[in-house]
Amino acid sequence: MANLPANSTKDIGFTHEDFAALLDKYDYHFSPGDIVAGTVFSMEPRGALIDIGAKTAAYIPIQEMSINRVDNPTEVLQADETREFFILTDENEDGQLTLSIRRIEYMRAWERVRQLQQEDATVRSNVFATNRGGALVRIEGLRGFIPGSHISAREAKEDLVGEDLPLKFLEVDEERNRLVLSHRRALVESKMNGLEVGQVVKGSVRGIKPYGAFIDIGGVSGLLHISEISHDHIDTPHSVFGVNDELKVMIIDLDAERGRISLSTKQLEPEPGDMLKNREIVFEKAEEMAEKYRQKLLAEAEGISLEEAAGEITPATEEPIVEEVVETTEESAAEAGEIVEQAVEAVTDVVENVVETTTSVVEGTVEAVEETVENVVEAIKGDS
Repeated sequence: MANLPANSTKDIGFTHEDFAALLDKYDYHFSPGDIVAGTVFSMEPRGALIDIGAKTAAYIPIQEMSINRVDNPTEVLQADETREFFILTDENEDGQLTLSIRRIEYMRAWERVRQLQQEDATVRSNVFATNRGGALVRIEGLRGFIPGSHISAREAKEDLVGEDLPLKFLEVDEERNRLVLSHRRALVESKMNGLEVGQVVKGSVRGIKPYGAFIDIGGVSGLLHISEISHDHIDTPHSVFGVNDELKVMIIDLDAERGRISLSTKQLEPEPGDMLKNREIVFEKAEEMAEKYRQKLLAEAEGISLEEAAGEITPATEEPIVEEVVETTEESAAEAGEIVEQAVEAVTDVVENVVETTTSVVEGTVEAVEETVENVVEAIKGDS
């Protein structure tokens, strides 16, 4: 083996200090809140080590692996898998960063539900729990709340656990971590597609309050306000209805935005007070009275009379009106003609008077001039 020159160790020229300095030179700066790419290189019982290009491997604990519950890291991550990670904390005393997938999913979930709210979309979700205030669901992994007043179902609230419900968004507030939904509004909207103002529907009384009765019409609830029960005064709806009473009602307002249906039996009364005196006649003539109500709405919208809206003015009745207008017009024209003739005659008289007066004046002037000339001529002759 040949002997190396005495200064051969100097030719290497790259020490451990140089290598460390090079790492420091090209080391990336990572800050909490950054989203970076990383590769899984070691699975741990309660987490995983991730290579994101830092000097020390970063760590992701199992509770930060998903927005949903995770029992084992292998449910989310696989060895050598590369994906995005959120930097959760600064380096600890060992120079190790803590990462999160949950935060990325959380941010994107809120972005998605905001978009769904803007689109006024209907979503479906499974009820996983109930409490005194309402029911709990998950939308895009986020926990959502359905207030009891916005649950429209015949069964008890507790029986909804495990049931899949259509829902509409009421409130989406990431800062306050509030996601509030409505089952009733989703149902009302779907039912509203087949409902219209002025329509008569059958329903049953599901609840009675001092201000009115709630009527179930095919799975959705509408309010029959106390002021819309009868033309006659009513002290309390309890004096008119009982729970489970079957009746006909007319829809007088549909509010899809608030998920409300307003109902009336007052507008169906053939005579004021019939809901209190003869309910059967109200239901018997419901469709007939509803038709009159629709004609009234049409008249108000178009600014015409009820007779016109009902089609009671026919060509036969319109003809005399036209003839009367024509006769009136002809009479007016005749009167106008007479006035014009009188005016012409008056103007003619004035002109003739002016002409006669002017002629007389001119003739008198001419005669006077002639006399003057003759006198001058005679005077000249006498002098000569």
